[in-house]
Amino acid sequence: MAVFHLQIVTPDRMVYDGDAERVILRTANGDVCILARHIDYAAPLGIGEARVTDAQGHTRSAACSGGLLSVSNGEARVIATTFEWADEIDAARAAAAQQAAEEKLRTMQRDDVDYALAEAKLKRALIRQQVKG
Repeated sequence: MAVFHLQIVTPDRMVYDGDAERVILRTANGDVCILARHIDYAAPLGIGEARVTDAQGHTRSAACSGGLLSVSNGEARVIATTFEWADEIDAARAAAAQQAAEEKLRTMQRDDVDYALAEAKLKRALIRQQVKG
């Protein structure tokens, strides 16, 4: 299968820099799959599972939240707020984050300005647990 150059970065580190067969990401409008020779494209990222298939055909899953996907001149760049490979996720920490977010949501009103932030924290915790398996 044809490959393209893929970079995945977060504010903390370079997560991936190499050739890939495909990357599947959750955008604000749903999941997208980027393959070689994709048209130029840009989209804001949502919170969801990302799957990267490298040039050798090996697929890795990750929890990804926020940021931007950009495809330009045959290269894709993912600039994510967070991007954690499944093997990097601390299951106990994710479960504790889920519990804390659920508890906070129970005590808040929907019109509270911090409600959306608490919901986002819950979504991130849930996707981490989903990706970790």
